[in-house]
Amino acid sequence: MAEYTDYKDVNQEELQLEIDAIKKTIKVGEKDFQHLLKLERWGRFSTFFGALLIAGVIILDATGGTISQFSFWFFGLIGVVLMGIANVARWSNVTHPILHGAYDKVPNIPFRYTKKGFAAGNRRWIDWLDWIKPDAWSYEHNIMHHYHLGEMDDPDNVEKDVKWIHDMKVPIFVKYLIVFIFATVWKIAYYGPNTLRILENKERVARGEEPTLAYELWPTTKNGRELWKNYILPYGLFRFVFLPLLFLPLGMQAVTNALVFMLLVELYANLHSFLVIVPNHSAEDIYQFSTPHKTQGEFYLRQIMGSVNYNTGNDLIDYLHGFLNYQIEHHLFPNMPLSFYQDMQPIVKDICKKHNLEYRQESVFKRMAMTLELMVGKTKVLRIDGI
Repeated sequence: MAEYTDYKDVNQEELQLEIDAIKKTIKVGEKDFQHLLKLERWGRFSTFFGALLIAGVIILDATGGTISQFSFWFFGLIGVVLMGIANVARWSNVTHPILHGAYDKVPNIPFRYTKKGFAAGNRRWIDWLDWIKPDAWSYEHNIMHHYHLGEMDDPDNVEKDVKWIHDMKVPIFVKYLIVFIFATVWKIAYYGPNTLRILENKERVARGEEPTLAYELWPTTKNGRELWKNYILPYGLFRFVFLPLLFLPLGMQAVTNALVFMLLVELYANLHSFLVIVPNHSAEDIYQFSTPHKTQGEFYLRQIMGSVNYNTGNDLIDYLHGFLNYQIEHHLFPNMPLSFYQDMQPIVKDICKKHNLEYRQESVFKRMAMTLELMVGKTKVLRIDGI
């Protein structure tokens, strides 16, 4: 069990003043927008080159070209990884900061790069076609997760969400296997239906009704129809029906190969996104809280206590982490451009050192191992009743 540290002696008022002072120095401008566009180009290139490799091996195989089975799978799987990385990048490096409004203050910013314009209406098909509906994820993530971090109301409270695994009376290796299987499908199995449920609960509370904890998965229910119509079918039909059928002129074997590669892209994207997202707030040295925060200073303190960074470096390293390796900075400044976090990290570290606050930063793989131990019930998070 990780060592419990009492943070009640932290001067929250002074912490608030120092972090607020950073905000006063922020001027979001064209430089930050150009940084975003660079990351977007990297994602598009990764998609294009990955798709080109996959299409190339399928065409060579279908037309009797000279390609061995080794080359077919070697170059095809490189294409899978590139397309999978691009899938994660569209979510983490582009969608994530834009839906936080990170670039809204850039002068003359194109509307499609603003919080209101990105993936809105028909732009969803261009900007972010995934298992998740943009407005539902925006509410679940930007509001419920960020402002209830580590509380029972946090929809991404990992220990709470996997209690069903803890309660299973099975050998520990079976629990690890279950977590792995869940990680391969977690975007459709968790994020899609959970973001819909959270958004529906917002509307239920507004109507004076009790929120629901249950997912409605079957299309015979109201939310089930919404889930299938606007979450599952748009992306599923495009990725696993439309794209493979483009190879129909080459025969059914080509269609089957394309479907297999698209399934592998989805598998990789799920595992990659699970790796860089889930460990940010889950391990035995991460704090959870039994009551809502009462002051802005306490809010800042909780973001530091309840978050962990991964290794950081240059744009390429940060891109592959989806810039989620700056999770502490992101939770302190959620509506800031990605380029801002690289500049602010040394300042935030100094503030933490001044207040004797642990600034957690380790390899994403080490943090994933710690998260797995939490998910199978070998460890528990640190809980605190008040600060």
